[in-house]
Amino acid sequence: MDYDTDIAIVGGGLNGPALALGLAQAGLRVTLIDTQPLARLGGAGFDGRSYALALTSVRLLQGLGVWEAVADDAQPMLEIKVTDGRAGKGPSPLWMHFDHAEIEEGPMGHMVEDRHLRRALLNAVEKSNAITLRNGVSVVAQDSDVAGVTLTLDSGETLRARLLVGADGRGSGTARRAGIKRVGWGYGQAALVCAISHERAHGGVAHQFFMPPGPLAILPLTGNRSSIVWSETDANAARINALDDEAYLEILRPRFGDFLGEISLAGGRYTYPLSLSLAHDMVADRVALVGDAAHGVHPIAGQGLNAGLRDVAALAEVLADALRRGEDVGSALVLARYSQWRRFDNATLALATDSFNRLFSNDNAFLRMARDVGMGIVSALPGLRRGFIREAAGLTGELPRLMRGQPL
Repeated sequence: MDYDTDIAIVGGGLNGPALALGLAQAGLRVTLIDTQPLARLGGAGFDGRSYALALTSVRLLQGLGVWEAVADDAQPMLEIKVTDGRAGKGPSPLWMHFDHAEIEEGPMGHMVEDRHLRRALLNAVEKSNAITLRNGVSVVAQDSDVAGVTLTLDSGETLRARLLVGADGRGSGTARRAGIKRVGWGYGQAALVCAISHERAHGGVAHQFFMPPGPLAILPLTGNRSSIVWSETDANAARINALDDEAYLEILRPRFGDFLGEISLAGGRYTYPLSLSLAHDMVADRVALVGDAAHGVHPIAGQGLNAGLRDVAALAEVLADALRRGEDVGSALVLARYSQWRRFDNATLALATDSFNRLFSNDNAFLRMARDVGMGIVSALPGLRRGFIREAAGLTGELPRLMRGQPL
């Protein structure tokens, strides 16, 4: 049977292009479909989005030949400090401190702005002879059969592939058309996101300050800048976001503190609703899901993109090995290996982020005391502390080859 492409990927954000590059390395023909026009992607302006890339995600990008293009704009994360308290009253005396020097592999991760990472991935995609990039088109129908999947685009064109991969986010049309149901709920919280400039150097230290309405993450960017991900209740977030810049900063300052000196905005301000969304299955007939299409979690630990890139690395490895063995890369047997590999980890991450958010985003005196004592215990025990550091670096669990620094 004739195929227009081996793998069709729907979604041109970050996970889709990364997967396309991995599959192209494996010798597969890939078509990457995105509803957005190419001109919109990877623009020069900072839109507030930055990512805490774990060490293993950096290894993946190195293996895909992308990291060199973003390395100069990436800020190493050398320490993480986790505290609990209230705005304007300072943190609890019991807190957690993680230092990359306690592991041998190097920095726990790097902070990279979306604009730099997105552009580097798309540049690499455009240079690949094995990848066809289709922008500004939408999939309106998909039909799986025993031999492959047929996609119908909004232009009326059809595309035949061995496998369809949905990398199209929490509202995944790919999952919906495949009959994959979801479970999830909103948190009644929204993230206020911006970048700030500050007088003093951050030293590569990331801070997570838990307050009753939600956590405040202060994440180091290059230069004397930090990325802010500030969770508030929906009502508070809407009220704060409607303020002018100076009034916005007046509310942020007591939460931020003065440890980095005077602060000012370094770009625009954005807000995003927070929720959990978990697909019942990661695969269906001739369909696989990666990233937020399979699992959208609270940003409390900054692991959303890292989990998506683990999906990418695992699926690329499963399909590459199947291709070497002469198997049908879209068969149920092959897709079951991917699902078995990733489903438990993703469900565990969803449960963990949901539980942490519920534990820390409240002002219950008993819970506050319990979590403060717990943080103090973790910080005081080297073995336990080292385990948390390795978890933050992405070094735990069954790692795909690309995340171990090995070729696909």
